[in-house]
Amino acid sequence: MSGLRGARTCPGPGEASDLKSPLGAKFREPLTETRFQQLFGDAEQEPELLAEPRWSRLWRRRARVCSGPGAWRLLLARLPPLRWLPHYRWRAWLLGDAVAGLTVGIVHVPQGMAFALLTSVPPVFGLYTSFFPGLIYTLLGTGRHLSTGTFAVLSLMTGSAVERLVPEPLSGNLSGIEREQLDAQRVGAAAAVAFGSGALMLGMFALQLGVLATFLSEPVVKALTSGAALHVLVSQLPSLLGVPLPRQIGCFALFKTLAAVLTALPRSSAAELTISALSLALLVPVKELNVRLRDRLPTPIPGEIAMVLLASVLCYTSSLDTRYNVQIVGLLPRGFPQPLLPSLAELPRILADALPMALVTFAVSASLASIYADKYSYTIDSNQELLAHGVSNLVSSLFSCFPNSATLATTSLLVDAGGNTQLAGLFSCVVVLSVLLWLGPLFHYLPKAVLACINISSMRQMFFQMRELPQLWRISRVDFAVWTVTWVAVVTLRVDLGLAVGVLFSLMTVVCRTQRVQCLALGLAEGTELYRPLRESHKLLQVPGLCILSYPAPLYFGTRGQFRRILEWHLGLGEGGKEAPKTDGPPGAVAEPVRVAVLDCSGVTFADAAGAREVVQLASRCRDAGIHLLLAQCNASVRGTLTQAGLLDRVTPEQLFVSVQDAAAHALERLELNGPKTCTVWV
Repeated sequence: MSGLRGARTCPGPGEASDLKSPLGAKFREPLTETRFQQLFGDAEQEPELLAEPRWSRLWRRRARVCSGPGAWRLLLARLPPLRWLPHYRWRAWLLGDAVAGLTVGIVHVPQGMAFALLTSVPPVFGLYTSFFPGLIYTLLGTGRHLSTGTFAVLSLMTGSAVERLVPEPLSGNLSGIEREQLDAQRVGAAAAVAFGSGALMLGMFALQLGVLATFLSEPVVKALTSGAALHVLVSQLPSLLGVPLPRQIGCFALFKTLAAVLTALPRSSAAELTISALSLALLVPVKELNVRLRDRLPTPIPGEIAMVLLASVLCYTSSLDTRYNVQIVGLLPRGFPQPLLPSLAELPRILADALPMALVTFAVSASLASIYADKYSYTIDSNQELLAHGVSNLVSSLFSCFPNSATLATTSLLVDAGGNTQLAGLFSCVVVLSVLLWLGPLFHYLPKAVLACINISSMRQMFFQMRELPQLWRISRVDFAVWTVTWVAVVTLRVDLGLAVGVLFSLMTVVCRTQRVQCLALGLAEGTELYRPLRESHKLLQVPGLCILSYPAPLYFGTRGQFRRILEWHLGLGEGGKEAPKTDGPPGAVAEPVRVAVLDCSGVTFADAAGAREVVQLASRCRDAGIHLLLAQCNASVRGTLTQAGLLDRVTPEQLFVSVQDAAAHALERLELNGPKTCTVWV
């Protein structure tokens, strides 16, 4: 066999072999797991470590945290400014953070008021939600380029919950006092939802569930935001047309709203329709210019704030509110509301709404933070992000704020404007604070139709995510299916139900892909020490009577049936006894009975009880059929599970090897290809 690299005489019973430097020796005897642990493992100390009581290990860990250095490390981990502020490059970064923060703050003002309409609360509460979360995230967040505040998707979800908890009276004609009472109830309901969402995220932080971000794949998040953008567009049509319609909630709400708008179209207000058309005619081109001239403009053109000021002046000078019944924002109270704990009696009713909002907040924020962390070469702590957004929602709810998160549009704007660190959030808060304290009266005559146009124009980036679908189809059909299913579920059902459907479908695709893996028969590539699948177009060597198999998937209850069928197919183990084995070699190759089988377990990342019992049964059947089964490269977890399942009752420790090469060398020795005392080894 020309592919055999060399041979050596194996040591006899009384001979000693020099195995102290097996990596430096060109030829050596095969290493089993037991022999490897004796030579290189710390076999004496591991049992002592495992024998230490769990409570003792936890006590020592807490003692380290309670020490002075441990407490300082904990403080550094929970207050990120203590880490990055001492290394802040004032000359290089301060100007960029100031310009970016002021730019984002200017956008936060009209956008916060606009998203408050989505939440079914007065516009001023959108300003509160743009101020407190940004301030808290600056102190607790790890995303340097993240902008937090009002987010259209969360506002839409909160608005649906608020409309369900505090519905509009059937009469529809409310006096001023009745309208104020209704608004106060809705503000309380929105704050209770924010409180519940923040409490849930803090609970997730306490349980260290930041790893859940890995289950929210990019197609799910993008389809969620794109589908929610369509909900936002349809929900703003009544405001664009000047038609007062009750908000539709529940499944198929989008289609119900479209039907109601089409029915009420003849009753639309010409004045508000004109304002909407002019606003969109200004906002859309300005946003397109900002995108196309991103590299040339020092700061983006503030189209939203210009539109707000222009519309306010036009409405004031023309008395559109009194002459044509144009709905305006009205008086914005100065200062901040008194801190008030949301009604705890509402919490049981809003938990079903707060849970999906907490997941959406974490999904969007963690995804955005990861994207920019990878782009600018720094790391984020997903558990710390849970803490930051949990505290942000919990504390801001005390000031009558609705749920908040990182936002797509303002985060992208902050990066384009030259933001470098979380310090930009402080400058954004300064702009919102100035409006709350001094500049609020300037927005008294702002038409609500303009805010609806700002809502729609801010969805531009989310709608354009559909342009990635052709590329996603070319890269992965499965991800394309996940995107499509999630989007259809979000559009036809509610946003939270669509998220649940998307996550479940995404996880099901992972399960289905583990069901379709192929167990590969391996052969030695001639002239190398590499084992390759026999179906590949390499010149491979296959030893008669030896079958080397690689199973590249976890071994659990869902894959054990497939594992059993595949191994029976390759080893020729049928229901009625031993059958002729199958071959992956050339078509004319003659299959010979398998005498030694090597199972490469390097791709088996974990095994559960059902999968471990399947391996034990395989070992028993191989022993009954006269097949010598060898297991190679099992990780410690899989090896421990197999041992607990009783594998060592079917095989000996000498049948467990550290690598496929060692197992194949032992197999060749057993097959006696070169005499009883000669083994051929590939290195």
